[in-house]
Amino acid sequence: MSRILLIEDDPAVREGLELALTRQGHAVCAVESGERGLERLRVDPPDAVVLDLMLPGLDGFEVCRRIRASGELPIIMLTARGDDFDVVAGLEAGADDYVVKPVRPRVLEARVRAVLRRTRREQAEQERHGDLAIDRAGLVVTKRGVPIGLPPTELRLLLELSGAPGRVHSRQQLLESVWDYAYLGDSRLVDACVQRLRAKIEDEPASPVYVQTVRGFGYRFGPC
Repeated sequence: MSRILLIEDDPAVREGLELALTRQGHAVCAVESGERGLERLRVDPPDAVVLDLMLPGLDGFEVCRRIRASGELPIIMLTARGDDFDVVAGLEAGADDYVVKPVRPRVLEARVRAVLRRTRREQAEQERHGDLAIDRAGLVVTKRGVPIGLPPTELRLLLELSGAPGRVHSRQQLLESVWDYAYLGDSRLVDACVQRLRAKIEDEPASPVYVQTVRGFGYRFGPC
């Protein structure tokens, strides 16, 4: 069951969409204003937001920007007009998709399911190791949500080690897999790269949690 936050000021539209989405198996929290929607987000984050752009007070564009500034929560906007201005402005504010009013419930439900599928697929491609998240498809590494810039060799080393947590990799194995040096590599390349990588991903590089030394053998990836 997916949790949907519906932000819509028109009572008839709000009640109709809440009923339709609930019948399709979603758990829906429906509120009438952007302010109430943001409050609800802080208390109980949903899986996706359905957001009317033309809200009184804090309008949907600003609500969308605030939601997007705090994370990657999927947002489907409802617009009373299908013209380019509303659509482009909403997408630029951070919406993932849009549906034009009057809303056909089946169309909205299909968009909700599609955006949730995309989000879950993207999340599945991200590995989480403690505070580290590694997106192998996008070659992006973050720590507590903050991107870490890694040069290619350090990134390849991290990908190699994290691909088999707990497994010990000898320096020679890492030279062959990361540097492609089958015979003539210098193991000091590995040690120096490990030190640089630790400086970027460890809270305390002198007491590493992620790239651990196994004395006399090589390195392994934790936390184990």
